[in-house]
Amino acid sequence: MKRKLDRLLRFESENEVVEFKEAKNSYAFDKIGKYFSALCNEANLKHLKRAWLVFGVKDNHTVVGSQFRANVKDLQSFKKEIADKTTNRLTFVDIHEVDHPNGRVLLFEIPAAPQGLPIAWDGHYYGRDGESLGPLNLEEIERIRAQNRATDWSAVVLPSASVNDLSPEAIEIARENFIQKNPKLAIEAKQWDVSTFLNKAKLTVNDQITRTAILLLGKAEASHFINPASATVTWILKDRDGLERDYQHFGCPLLLSVDEVFHKVRNLKYRYMREGSLFPEEVDQYDPYIIREALNNAIAHQDYELGGKVSVVEFEDGRLCFSNLGQFIPGSVESVIQADAPESRYRNRFLTDAMVNLNMIDTIGSGIRKMFLIQKKRYFPLPEYELEDNRVQVTITGRVVDVAYARKLAEYPDLTLEDILLLDRVQKRKPLTDDQAKHLKALGLIEGRKPNFHISAQVADHSGERAQYIRNRAFDDQHYKQMITEYLEKFGTAKRVDINRLLLDKLPDVLDATQKDNKVKNLLQALKQEGVIEPDGKSWRMSKKP
Repeated sequence: MKRKLDRLLRFESENEVVEFKEAKNSYAFDKIGKYFSALCNEANLKHLKRAWLVFGVKDNHTVVGSQFRANVKDLQSFKKEIADKTTNRLTFVDIHEVDHPNGRVLLFEIPAAPQGLPIAWDGHYYGRDGESLGPLNLEEIERIRAQNRATDWSAVVLPSASVNDLSPEAIEIARENFIQKNPKLAIEAKQWDVSTFLNKAKLTVNDQITRTAILLLGKAEASHFINPASATVTWILKDRDGLERDYQHFGCPLLLSVDEVFHKVRNLKYRYMREGSLFPEEVDQYDPYIIREALNNAIAHQDYELGGKVSVVEFEDGRLCFSNLGQFIPGSVESVIQADAPESRYRNRFLTDAMVNLNMIDTIGSGIRKMFLIQKKRYFPLPEYELEDNRVQVTITGRVVDVAYARKLAEYPDLTLEDILLLDRVQKRKPLTDDQAKHLKALGLIEGRKPNFHISAQVADHSGERAQYIRNRAFDDQHYKQMITEYLEKFGTAKRVDINRLLLDKLPDVLDATQKDNKVKNLLQALKQEGVIEPDGKSWRMSKKP
């Protein structure tokens, strides 16, 4: 590295990709992060692999030495500290210490921002105009992002792959799906040979196998053709405390893996608290369309060049989380819902076209909107998107979280989806702007003062909720008792804390915390008196009495 330092001192003045700092003893952490973002982005724009931040050198290239993080451990931990606040956890390639005659010099080796991905520090993009540090301008941000638009990763042809690398079973299912999507071509499509069908379905290009063909139809052992990309969907089951209970990985062919993942999800029945004719008695926790749409969207829009995998995390408290790597190209979910129209561009155009032809997704732009409408009709929270750290995650909740919210949707079926989006923010305790709050108050949907808004109780007061609860208490008790016995039959024993986790969030919201706790206690005592369960130390178990 001495040669590299000499070269920088001799030939490089401070510019967009080289920065000298005296930093004799210390330097502001946040300022270093801003330089990291700026140098990353400028190296990308100049088509360079590296940029350099040098400590212990004055602007005039005089070496003065630096004692910045002189302790080795402190210096090495610095890489993680930087990663914690950058896009996709990018950090230094390495930090080099050079023993110069005039003192210790640090060379921070900074990688160029990956193709198509500008690097942010603490949520903001930085760049350089000559020696000046400042925000990365919009044109430069778009120039970096546009790098992935010129080429379509999913359309690349794989000369060494052949039809023999595709799964015959997946090909047949693909043909059936194609016919279902294109019924007018049914008779003709059945007569096509395999090569013709693959070309027609836009899985191959002039009989040549593409990355899309391997992803959707490839044999498990053919996944090496797309390395270092990963054709993997991982299903994970977590308990109420977020601890992993089970998992399974699914690979090529993804056309078949989607069905396997779908059937892996435990889609239990959700029983509403009966309240007149407002709510149905029971539904599946997750609408099948939503599961497939969210999963197929994650596959279609994954940024495979980042080498990540699609994940489906199932929580026992009634949530499903789907995630994939890559920026959300439309920018915001609200813009998609409001436009209700096709996206003008896609990350993997060839892949999405093929998935449309195989009846896996729809590009008319209504998929996300339809997911929101389905949740609305079930009175469940709307899908929640998190668009951070170059990752898209959508959470689907399979139960009523706020009874007041559900009742509003039932009482006012003509609410616009835009109004429901705002009401959903209130039940999720998310902030509203002054205009949004004013709008919801004008509709009589919320009460309270900023920031403590809550859904209006007007309808709840007129609904006779407590009277309805009392009338249905016997039905509810039997339902809760069944949940307890099913749990004990499956796991053998349960402590009171386990029973609380099982029942508390499913008890009616008209009960306060103390009433809910007493309710669980009474249910356990009733089952004991009926001879169904018995104490086992500090736990409960099914009774052994005949």
